[in-house]
Amino acid sequence: MRLFGFILGAVAFSQLALASEEVDTTEPVVLAVAAFPEDNAFGHVVNGERNRIFLTIENQSDRNVTLKNIAGSFHHPETNALVKNTGDLRLNIWLEHTADDKTYRVTAYDSVVTIVEPEVSWFDLKMWSTYLIVGALLSGLGYYAYLTFVPQPKQRKRRVPQVSEPIGTVTATGAGGYQEEWIPEHHLKKSKTRKSKSGAATSGEETSGTELSGTEGRRRKGRK
Repeated sequence: MRLFGFILGAVAFSQLALASEEVDTTEPVVLAVAAFPEDNAFGHVVNGERNRIFLTIENQSDRNVTLKNIAGSFHHPETNALVKNTGDLRLNIWLEHTADDKTYRVTAYDSVVTIVEPEVSWFDLKMWSTYLIVGALLSGLGYYAYLTFVPQPKQRKRRVPQVSEPIGTVTATGAGGYQEEWIPEHHLKKSKTRKSKSGAATSGEETSGTELSGTEGRRRKGRK
């Protein structure tokens, strides 16, 4: 009887051990659901911008699970090939968690979405800054290529102009000399007429002086 009881206890213990192992090897029930917000009900993903999507995770098992990461990728809707272009693509979002040192993956979203380009705005600072940077780089490369491949013209030496001598008569005054070519013609004519008048007056005085001297000489001869 004692032997039978010992064998029965050993069998029961082994069954409990196997049951515990089966429970440990099963995947814990973790639900994950992803959805776009209400303002994006059609599931549009704007290329080059941040897009919001809400992810709800619920652990329905009695075991402790640890969330490792959340990731996603775009695939072709028919061939399931990984793509990076715009258009109608299949978006797959999943999460990975661990339980009892084992890793499990749960799919949160698997549906077709539309990749669209952002709306063009004239007040987009990001676009203008990109254009300015690209334009500056292209201008710098063009200037470097111009200096490298285009022959530069030789610089001609400038001749120093020689100082010419003053042309025309120079009349000396008390303050210094001056050039007549810089004086208007009507001023020169006035000065010349004044000089001619003064010269005629002096010559007339000289002739009258000589005539007077001749008459006085005759008178003196008659007196003798």
